[in-house]
Amino acid sequence: MFGKWCKALTSENVVEYLQREQVKWINFWITDINGRIRSFSYPLANLDEKDFETGMGFDGSSIPSFKSVEESDMVAKPDIKTMKIIPWTKGDHKSAFFITDVYEGYSGERFKGDPRYVAQRAEKILDEAGFTAAYMAPEIEFFVFKMAEEVTVTNFRHGIKFKDGYFQIPPLDETHEFRMDFANALMKLGIKIGKTHHEVATLGQVEIIMIADKLTNMADKVQIYKFTARNIADQHGLVATFMPKPIVEDNGSGMHVHQSLWKGDVNVFYDPDDEYAELSQVGRYYIGGILEHAEALAAIVAPTVNSYKRLVPGFEAPVYVCWGRKNRSALVRVPLYLRGEAVKSRKRVEVRFPDPLCNPYLAFAAMALAGLDGIKKKIDPGDPVDEDVYEFSRKKMRELGIRELPGSLKDALDALESDEVVQNAIGKEVLDQFLEVKRKEWIEYSMQVTPWEYTQYFNF
Repeated sequence: MFGKWCKALTSENVVEYLQREQVKWINFWITDINGRIRSFSYPLANLDEKDFETGMGFDGSSIPSFKSVEESDMVAKPDIKTMKIIPWTKGDHKSAFFITDVYEGYSGERFKGDPRYVAQRAEKILDEAGFTAAYMAPEIEFFVFKMAEEVTVTNFRHGIKFKDGYFQIPPLDETHEFRMDFANALMKLGIKIGKTHHEVATLGQVEIIMIADKLTNMADKVQIYKFTARNIADQHGLVATFMPKPIVEDNGSGMHVHQSLWKGDVNVFYDPDDEYAELSQVGRYYIGGILEHAEALAAIVAPTVNSYKRLVPGFEAPVYVCWGRKNRSALVRVPLYLRGEAVKSRKRVEVRFPDPLCNPYLAFAAMALAGLDGIKKKIDPGDPVDEDVYEFSRKKMRELGIRELPGSLKDALDALESDEVVQNAIGKEVLDQFLEVKRKEWIEYSMQVTPWEYTQYFNF
């Protein structure tokens, strides 16, 4: 019933459907420049069909980096196809949400600073270049803790050593029940998932794989994934964090993004005649674009001070700008689990340096258009590297022309300011605000004095 209605929902019948489902409250979602969901609510009884057509007014000056106080009137128009009933809400609290598109007040023009607009515009650019779809499949890792203080402990809560959590089972894996409830909630929200498991780190690092979807749709799903994880964790007395590096001695949380371009029903990354990885020349050029713009992309896909504490050697996080097949030490890899015509739809490249605190609308758009730049300019990604890059000497890396990612948010922002392709991918309106917010973040961090510094220097 839900699926049939969802496909047929329009602004004319959505109220009827929600009333039939006994929904009481409607939440309208906006994503700010940092990727956080902002939401306001209306009782369904006070809404009618025209509200879903005209949208709802809100104060844009209260959303970080949207509008100044004198230009604050904005409109959020719900995208009807994004409607989801929140499965854990009941009775008088039963709620649904819509992801919205943001418009300028009065003029009715699309707000170019809306991160969702950036993703939608990227899909239009790809379509104009002849690619009907860019599919994204992020692997979102995160931690659940019993309490915030748990991240500071040095002992092991449940006997899993550092870097030894991968595929652990109960009772060592204390996240199992949470993951089952989380996975079930995602499926009730209409999100197709693959495997779920405990990740490599100790102290409750988990992951649930979502099945690939088109660029904007998947960015929407990332927002739903994080919202659901936090709520289901709270029901279990846990706190979910998407912080890239919450534990000093252990692996951080990444968001590896599998990507492919399509023309109609043809995956243009697949080439059965390529002996190395069944990867087409188009796929190679796409990788070339990602590698060419890696330093600037880092600012978008790894956008926090903490991101660069994950991107260090020795913790399964990529540091060096190169590519290869199977190789998890490379920045971009081509997965090779299976081969042949039967699995040609699965041919993709995996970009490994994003983390889950990125804004998915900006990150997916920036990567896709960097890849498109590689295709347009026929950028050669260089020879693949099929060795553990972490074991290379600096001399060998120089000989192979392997660069390093920026070592800090500041360095990444500097690279972004020098890269017109990535700048154009997110648009001037977003770029100016993003740089302002992130420069401020770096300055605030640089002024902090940490416990480590006291240990190192107080009695020096």
